[in-house]
Amino acid sequence: MSDTSFRIRHDEAATAYTVSVADTDVATYVYRPDAPAEESPKPYFHPLRTLTGAPLTVYRPWDHRWHKGLQMTLSHVSGQNFWGGPTFRAGAPGTGYVWGDNHGHQFHRDFADHAASASDLTVTETLDWVASHGEKWLDETRTVRFHSADTAAGLWALDFTTELTNVRDTELDLGSPTTHGRPAAGYTGLFWRGPRAWTGAELFAADGQGGDDLMGRAAGWAAVTSEHDDIDGGATVIACAGTSSAAPSLTWFARSTQFAALNPSPAFYEEIRLLSGETLTLSHRFVFVDRVLDRAETEAIAERHAL
Repeated sequence: MSDTSFRIRHDEAATAYTVSVADTDVATYVYRPDAPAEESPKPYFHPLRTLTGAPLTVYRPWDHRWHKGLQMTLSHVSGQNFWGGPTFRAGAPGTGYVWGDNHGHQFHRDFADHAASASDLTVTETLDWVASHGEKWLDETRTVRFHSADTAAGLWALDFTTELTNVRDTELDLGSPTTHGRPAAGYTGLFWRGPRAWTGAELFAADGQGGDDLMGRAAGWAAVTSEHDDIDGGATVIACAGTSSAAPSLTWFARSTQFAALNPSPAFYEEIRLLSGETLTLSHRFVFVDRVLDRAETEAIAERHAL
């Protein structure tokens, strides 16, 4: 039986760490990114890979240079853009997506803890979210757990939990383009962008849902499954919506026709008002499977790995 212990190593420049299991590098996490201000620099996972090394993410695609693998983002924060790219604005002055000087940054502060056991690895990190004018607005504790590697089933899982605390002396409004007037564009929060080859891939979700009709709906999980370019075979990415400490329900920004994306948005239709000193806690899970699955297989795995 293959060794399914997760191992971590840092690069010499101390800008990223890589996690491996079963002799494969399955995740690289860049925590000090080299990105222009207009991409709202932030840590990200890329590449993510299956247990056999097949690619599961894309980096800086031509249509949205600020999309980078799997990353924690907030698109609308009291006028600031921690997502990257233009900001959606309704009405004068300026309508639609408008470029501005309102791009926030996420700064890695330190790693609070690395904890490993025989079957999983947990990394805890602290970050500062700093507005475009240099004021710190959010304090984050981010915990990532790598676990459930199974070479027979060809899968592994990643849990992502964030605690975002408002450190301003006034409230923060956390929203999305949809809360600001653009239909079917409620993206904000933890966002996965799949490889270009996955455009038009099969999109499944809980309760018989799926396809691009999933956009703007709630479901316990959603999944994209596709064949690879360049190498034979395919893979499936299952995202469990998880939990939010805020009142709005987690709602999917999910699509595959334009490009493959999964995002359990905490503020799709309704803004979150985060009072000074208050903390927003989000917990999600991704399961990466080294083959194309049909709906029945996807449902079975999603149910076994539900949060």
